[in-house]
This record gives sequence, C-alpha cells and structure tokens, in this order.
Amino acid sequence: MRELRDKVAVVTGGASGIGLALAHRFGAEGMQVAIGDIEERALAEAVTGLRDAGVDAIGVVTDVRDPASVDALRDETLDVFGAVHLVCNNAGVAGVGQAWEISPTQWDWVLGVNLLGVANGLRTFVPGLIDQGEGHVVNTASSAGLASTPMIGAYNASKAAVVALSETLFHDLRDAGATDVGVSVLCPSFVDTRIAECDRNAPDALLDELQDGSERAGQVETMRDLWRSLLAGSMSPAEVAGAVVDAVREGRFYIITHDRTRELARARFDRILEGGDPVVGEG
Repeated sequence: MRELRDKVAVVTGGASGIGLALAHRFGAEGMQVAIGDIEERALAEAVTGLRDAGVDAIGVVTDVRDPASVDALRDETLDVFGAVHLVCNNAGVAGVGQAWEISPTQWDWVLGVNLLGVANGLRTFVPGLIDQGEGHVVNTASSAGLASTPMIGAYNASKAAVVALSETLFHDLRDAGATDVGVSVLCPSFVDTRIAECDRNAPDALLDELQDGSERAGQVETMRDLWRSLLAGSMSPAEVAGAVVDAVREGRFYIITHDRTRELARARFDRILEGGDPVVGEG
C-alpha cells in the first residue's frame, strides 16, 4: 500500500509508546487515525495531541482482550471515517517470572493482550480489508519472538505466537487470493517506552500478586528496574514508526529495527539446524 494520504489507520495501544508514535507518523503522512487504548485518560490526551498536530483523529476506549470491544473500535472508525485501510495490532504488556513461577493470572493477562488482542484484531478487521481489495496489517511482536530471554516466559511465548500468527495470516491471504492485503510483523528490541510500567493497566488480581510483599514480588520489581535502565535512551518510538511506514509502502513482511536482532535470529537458526542450545535474546 504505497499511497497513505487520505487513507484511514487504526492503532491499538495507541495512547503511548510505539502506538502513539505510529499514530503521529500516520497523521503526518496525511492519514486519518483512530486509536484504541484501555487507558482512558491517556487516550484523551493522545487524541488532543494528535489534533493539535493537525491530525484528523479519534480515540475509542478499547480492551483488546474483549472481541466486542475491538468490534466497537472498528464500528466507531467506520462511522466517523467511512473506511479502514491500515490496522496496527500493537497493544502489548510484559510479565516477569521464571517459567515455572508464572501464575495463571499473569498468563491470562499477557496472552490475552499480546496474542488474543492480535487475533481479535484480525477477526474484526481483515474481512473488511479483503472485501475492499486494499489494506495492510501490522502486528507488533518483538525481538523476543525470535530469540527468548530469561525471566519473561509469558512475554516470549506471546510474541513468538504473534510471529507465527502473522506468518500464517500472510499465507492464508495468499491462499484466499487476497494479494492486495499486505501483512507485516514488527519485531523491535529495546525501545524507549513505558512497557516496564505496564502493570498500571493490569487486572486487580494480578496487581495483588505483584504487590504482596513476597520475595518473588521483590524480584519482579528488580527486573522492572533493570528494564527501565535498558529502555531509557534506547531507540525512539518515532524511529520505529518510520520503519513501519517504510515497510508498509514496500510491502515488506518482517520489520527488524535493530541490527542485534538480525544477529540473534541468524544465530538462533544456526543453533536449530545444528541441534544446539538456544541463544539468549534481548527481550
């Protein structure tokens, strides 16, 4: 989809981080933008910022775990703008803990947002893109979907699944003859966002687990402090948004933003072919 001007983009997780940068970049390209986010106050502020920048934008409170909520995002976008051309299934959260310590509550939240949020976006938006014979889908995965990192098993699993689901979508669209609908999977490494603070939107039951004063709760906070230090001063969300726009225009599937991710992906598949131990990713 080379021409973006006067087209309509939908971005979930659009009130902060990569999602907000995508919304601003799409607006700068002349697109109308609908952003969905579960954080109502941040969503309102994001829409105000977009409109102040001259972007024709709306915001819809959206819980991507809920199929009806994603449907409502689509319906409001169609009511206001009349079409959808570019869909970014971008909402994401992180979880912390050794693989055998991850609670059912954390699994439900991380997979619900990161994986089922993407699946709900595909179910809701892709049929319309096929019917109109034009469109593009960008699913946000992570470098963690290509090489796994210790202590974030639920996150790794969710992002690897997003890569697999995106690859499957690509094949399914081709098999259905829908060659005018493009697909990309975004696999960034460290980006200067607030994902280390994603617990601000966690379910109450999970917050209770993470704040119970136990040794594990302390380990989780230590890990989050490490993330904050790694993310600070890393690649800007605006740089990622630029890479996404380039990939959409070029019809490119894999969006790899960091050279280190390419190195890890090569090393991982070498290990797979050799029957070796897995490489350690970056998250």
